[in-house]
Amino acid sequence: MFTRKLFILSLVFFTLTLCCSGCSAVFSPDQPKAEKGILDLTQWQFEENGVIKLDGQWEFYWNQLLEPHQLKDAGIPMTGYIDVPGTWNHYNVDHKELSGYGFATYRLHFITEADERLGLKIPRVFTSYKLYMNGELIASAGTVGSSRETMTPQYLPQVALFEPQPGENEIIIHVSNYYHRSGGLLEALILGNEKQITGIREKSIAYELFLFGSLIIIGIYHIALFFFIKKDKAPLYFGLFCLLIGIRTLLVGERFFIYLFPDFSWEAAHKFQTLAFYLGVPLIIMFFNSVFPEDFHAKITKITNWVGAGFACLVLLAPARIFTIFNPAFQLFAFIVIIYMIVNFIRIIRRKEKNGALIIIGGIALIIASLNDIAFLSIWLHDQSAPLLRNIVKTGNLSSVGQLIFVLLNSLELARKFAHALVEREKMTAQLQEINLNLDKLVHKRTKALEESREQIEHQKAELEKVNKALQVLSLKDPLTDLWNRRHYDRTIQLEWNRSLRHKYPLALMMIDIDNFKAYNDCYGHKAGDECLVKVAQTTKEFFRRASDLVVRYGGEEFVVIMPGLGKDEAVNMALLLRKAIEELNIPHKHSPVSPWVTVSIGVTSTVPDNNGSPQQLFLAVDKALYEAKAAGKNQVKYLPMIDEGTDQGEQPR
Repeated sequence: MFTRKLFILSLVFFTLTLCCSGCSAVFSPDQPKAEKGILDLTQWQFEENGVIKLDGQWEFYWNQLLEPHQLKDAGIPMTGYIDVPGTWNHYNVDHKELSGYGFATYRLHFITEADERLGLKIPRVFTSYKLYMNGELIASAGTVGSSRETMTPQYLPQVALFEPQPGENEIIIHVSNYYHRSGGLLEALILGNEKQITGIREKSIAYELFLFGSLIIIGIYHIALFFFIKKDKAPLYFGLFCLLIGIRTLLVGERFFIYLFPDFSWEAAHKFQTLAFYLGVPLIIMFFNSVFPEDFHAKITKITNWVGAGFACLVLLAPARIFTIFNPAFQLFAFIVIIYMIVNFIRIIRRKEKNGALIIIGGIALIIASLNDIAFLSIWLHDQSAPLLRNIVKTGNLSSVGQLIFVLLNSLELARKFAHALVEREKMTAQLQEINLNLDKLVHKRTKALEESREQIEHQKAELEKVNKALQVLSLKDPLTDLWNRRHYDRTIQLEWNRSLRHKYPLALMMIDIDNFKAYNDCYGHKAGDECLVKVAQTTKEFFRRASDLVVRYGGEEFVVIMPGLGKDEAVNMALLLRKAIEELNIPHKHSPVSPWVTVSIGVTSTVPDNNGSPQQLFLAVDKALYEAKAAGKNQVKYLPMIDEGTDQGEQPR
């Protein structure tokens, strides 16, 4: 029941999203079309009838870039009439079919009685153009030229506003293409009043920015999720897919990225747009392979990856005029992959896979949108102008919409899994609480078998305590004083020695011993002894606040402090201040022959490390300094320089 509701909700959401994607422009079904280069709009009221596509027969002048004043000369021969929108590929000139490469002039006369400011919404033109309205240049993209060397391609959908003249108005468009396999006006120009045209443009940009933002945020979220749950690669593939399609959204449709950066390379933009398609197919298959490994086989996934990688290399290495020739081949491959996905979806639906319902619905939405775009961008739609296909497929760039639906439904599935896990955890928590509340009753009612189970649990508990103690021994923190332990000291002193050796700055070491601590323990007890250790440790820790300082409980009542960057005078001064601070803690010690309070003896050493010394020699020096401090009467500080390699440990180092 829950899955059925989700299916209906998702279907409604998908329908609304598709409607929103195409709601930027509403066209009347009985729009007039241009005939023999003339479009009569005298009966067309823009406020009542809406905007209109300038479709139909346009005048066509092949291999000519005619200025408006030149076209006034009746002696210039016209090549013929050409249907717009549509490519000039396969157009017959002198009994020869044209290729996509060349240049031409388009002209249309439209008659209107409108006395308001009008606007043209100009789509992408393959692949550069100039547009004149009544002899005035009002829009252009790229550089129109008569050869590959003289032209610069650019896709730049835009809006051009103009004041129409009563009666007949003339539109002249220069088009050149030497970079794409198709050339000409492949998409319809839209005419309307200023408010209508700017509204269409603004809504389209807002919608595409919404798609971009949604896909990028969800993509980053899923990639971050992968780094927290690295065992599951599905979020990684899904996140990369979202980022790829999200960035592509700015390079299709209204091409907002090109609007911001009009001089951006057409070749680079077209390469990335195509790469998003070529890499998106293997990424989505890898995602489904991670989610449904039983249905999406690893071998098929590898084949898809190799094909996608091969076509991606072609895009990276070849110019657009080359790799666009192979677009139909990859479109056919993508169509085969879609059939494979549909077959697997049917198999998953038949076995009633509840956990994948939302993902399957999103996948179906993605398939429908992708099939639409494959057909919209196919050579059969533009090059051969199949009327049936044109009537079915009227809108392009729906793959971003399908991707957004797929992303949102997959996110819903993820949220459903989290919610289910939370409910299960709450159930387990409630059960555990109930068991705890009734534990006393259960203990009395248990039989001998329960006693045996209890003994087994106690045995496991004892084993667990042993493991915990072993882990504590291996850990880097002293559990009593919360200071670093000796194991951490051994690792850190070598690092600090090497760092000081590289940078040639001093390294000081301080060793602290609580005077007469055994007598303190014997007098006050071990609990008081532990409290004394904690107080001394806390005072020492607060005393050394530099990030580079390291305070270590070395063993028993001994502490070691590593002080990078301190020379003899600074280190000794710190030791004197610390000794005084600990004595001023006023911890009573009535059995101390030195002071009525707990005191410490401190050994200090410092050196600038070189290749002849070692951390062990530094420790020997500080250890001997501490020994001399205690031998001299305790509660004092002694400094000794580092012991050289050849110095006898029993002798005073020089």
